[in-house]
Amino acid sequence: MENTRQTLNIKSWAEDDRPREKLFLKGRQALSDAELIAILIGSGNREESAVELSKRILNSASNNLSELGKLSVSDLMNFKGIGDAKAISIIAALELGRRRKETETVKRDKISCSKDVFEIMQPFMLDLPHEEFWLLNLSRSNSVIKKELISRGGVSGTVVDTKMIFKSAVENLASSIIICHNHPSGNLKPSDADIRITKNIKEAGRVMDIQLFDHVIITESGYYSFNDEGML
Repeated sequence: MENTRQTLNIKSWAEDDRPREKLFLKGRQALSDAELIAILIGSGNREESAVELSKRILNSASNNLSELGKLSVSDLMNFKGIGDAKAISIIAALELGRRRKETETVKRDKISCSKDVFEIMQPFMLDLPHEEFWLLNLSRSNSVIKKELISRGGVSGTVVDTKMIFKSAVENLASSIIICHNHPSGNLKPSDADIRITKNIKEAGRVMDIQLFDHVIITESGYYSFNDEGML
């Protein structure tokens, strides 16, 4: 049956309702997430406008941009009207947003508490489907000398080489270190392996005269600090 719904064509809408024109006339804050995504993809399909398709894509991710950021190109291409170019545009835009947040938090390069570690490192670990283990080398004033990815693993764990941690610390003349890793599951409770590696690194640090300041487990919604919880 011929579809006569003219509202499916953005160009036929009232000017105020067109995402591009709406952004121009009212500013970016006036647009919904779906309207912003509609600008990225430009068009929908025969049954849906770009905005309607964008709403459906968002709905599949529980209307959560963080969850949307976890979708791959192939995941997005499962939606009718989304080819590889449109899928890549969505992913690129979300990655730019993540990097903007990373750039903003990078300015905070001095550690005074576990929350500082979380705010500095969460952008690096946001949306990761696997575990990563990172090292922060600190000066005597607790300024971050260098952030370094030590290892990358699977969904439930990663192998950590203590020698690599202290090699980096010595090369960067660190007075103390902070280690952190993510839990893709969202579970903040440290595993037996987390506790064991923390103990090993702390003991090695005593020998090297390099203090382990904290071990922070990071998830999308929060963090666990070994130091705050008296686990060091």
